[in-house]
Amino acid sequence: MVYSLLRPLIFRLDAEKAHGLALSALGTLPSSLLASPPRPDPALAVRIAGLRFPNPVGVAAGFDKNGEVPDALLRCGFGFAELGSVTPRPQEGNPRPRLFRLEQDHAVINRMGFNNDGAAAVERRMKRRAGHPGIVGINIGANKDSADRVNDYAVMARTMAPYASYLAVNISSPNTPGLRALQDPAALGGLLDVVMEARGNDVSVFLKVAPDLQSADIDAIARIAVEKRLGALMVANTTIERPALHSYHAGEAGGLSGAPLREMALQRLRDFRKALGGSGGGAVPLIGIGGIATAEDAWQRIRAGASLVQLYSAMVYEGPGIGARIVRGLPALMRRDGFTSMADAVGSEHA
Repeated sequence: MVYSLLRPLIFRLDAEKAHGLALSALGTLPSSLLASPPRPDPALAVRIAGLRFPNPVGVAAGFDKNGEVPDALLRCGFGFAELGSVTPRPQEGNPRPRLFRLEQDHAVINRMGFNNDGAAAVERRMKRRAGHPGIVGINIGANKDSADRVNDYAVMARTMAPYASYLAVNISSPNTPGLRALQDPAALGGLLDVVMEARGNDVSVFLKVAPDLQSADIDAIARIAVEKRLGALMVANTTIERPALHSYHAGEAGGLSGAPLREMALQRLRDFRKALGGSGGGAVPLIGIGGIATAEDAWQRIRAGASLVQLYSAMVYEGPGIGARIVRGLPALMRRDGFTSMADAVGSEHA
């Protein structure tokens, strides 16, 4: 409610400055002013990768790049929060402006370029939150100017594993030149082997993929995910494709997210579900990302095969209370469709 009153003023600010203001507000204001978290509901709990998520709605990487407000996000009602992407060394990212609201399309274009404080700074913050409850994943990446990007992922896995509920390997950002080449099956298996060896403990490894994949890529990635026993596949990152858009910044370069990504991301989720075994899928859990803004959006993704969902761009338009609103809406949708638990609903459209 507070956000809806403030949004006209916030939207007068540059998008990146507004994002910084949002982080400051989450870090200083009582969560009761920002969101009304729902009561815990055991029927919404989800178990994947050895973790119990209190509800299936999480914050995607990119919002809290540097691990500044994970616990504030959890207090707002999200079932989990993902930090990052974090790289071994601090980096500025791409030149500004690099973040654009597409208001008419309820979308965002970004070409941030893995701007972050670096592993050492994020590690210090994670040490300070040691012992706090809640699931916090850490999304890891490689420096743009790295001579050995695979080694960067190894360094990040080794550094962040002690503090992460799970590690998310991000090889699907379109804003670091050449990064998506690591999705190629010839490179992917070796990268995952290095990450899994470097993590040094049993923390699960998730893989975040792009929506701009061909059928052969999807089949190969699904096969590798099963072979490497990944904790989850995250479908999908931002897209470099451009559907019909109507906003002033529609021509900006970068990754597109938000409402225009919804149908593409949903289809990729279905494609991966099929590649993992169709109605009998589930060898590797799926996380649905892209264009999720309502409880119906989240429920559709769950019925299509997602054990969990994540959002970010919708927070730009709806504020941090959006997670709680979606969580509160899910029980009625479960009852409507005859389910008593999230686990029973996952992938049910394929039955």
